[in-house]
Amino acid sequence: MNFSIDSTVTLNNGVKMPQLGMGVWKINNSGASQSVQWAIKHGYKAIDTAKQYGNEAGVGDGLTKGLADNGMKREDVFLTTKVFNGDQGYESTLENFEGQLKRLQTDYVDLLLIHWPVDGLYLDTWRALEKIYRDGKARAIGVSNFSVTRLQNILKIASIKPVIDQVEFNPLCQDEDIISYCEENNIYVEAWSPLGGGTVFGDERLKKIAAKYNKSVAQIIIRWDLQRGIITIPKSAHEVRIQQNSEVFDFELSEDDMTEISSYDEAKRSLWYGGFYWHGNPTGAKSAVQQWDD
Repeated sequence: MNFSIDSTVTLNNGVKMPQLGMGVWKINNSGASQSVQWAIKHGYKAIDTAKQYGNEAGVGDGLTKGLADNGMKREDVFLTTKVFNGDQGYESTLENFEGQLKRLQTDYVDLLLIHWPVDGLYLDTWRALEKIYRDGKARAIGVSNFSVTRLQNILKIASIKPVIDQVEFNPLCQDEDIISYCEENNIYVEAWSPLGGGTVFGDERLKKIAAKYNKSVAQIIIRWDLQRGIITIPKSAHEVRIQQNSEVFDFELSEDDMTEISSYDEAKRSLWYGGFYWHGNPTGAKSAVQQWDD
């Protein structure tokens, strides 16, 4: 399998999306700006943020500076953001999305996702995303943290099919039911928390495989994602790790090692449906966007 940092997948609407990108969850605005600039410097072509993260302004700043510093144009980077739970509903989504564009310093995003399927609202939110898409303010639209049942509910009313379901995915949390359903319906799976929030780094099985290839555990997992056809967005606020996470194109995992890692699934989730208040936010998430004090 010949991959590079420029490798893309073709979404079901024909848009090409980089298979490897960088996430910025739990990074403040100044940190997000710096991380985005580092990512662009080291060749990344995709950045993922969300209003809930409270750092869209930092991402917008980093994107503007990173593009200028590297002689690139806006269309050279694939930018994803997400609809905040508290903004869900048709009119509210449309109204608040304009503020997201302003913070991101752009007049469009490449991918807009529903961050969580808030019951009673997410179908109307999807209709708003369809309008945003038709208006040319998002090149593609999709969902995040949707179970098979809620994906089915979207498909029943959608005139435009979601291109992606972004879910927690790593060796200890693999959700094969969602993977299979998305494959059957030409919807890509994108991994958030592909490194398990760092919990996988001490796994002796993964450390043994990493030693065989003279790579880090993080690099092994990212490569495993790519070879499985998963879009992946590892997060880091450190330049060295941002660079290391992109150095996964000079080796290939064997079929046996791919199968071995895929056998580690323990359905361990850090945050999922069991802890979700369906008319609000996930457990632990605030009812309003956390604004970082920089």
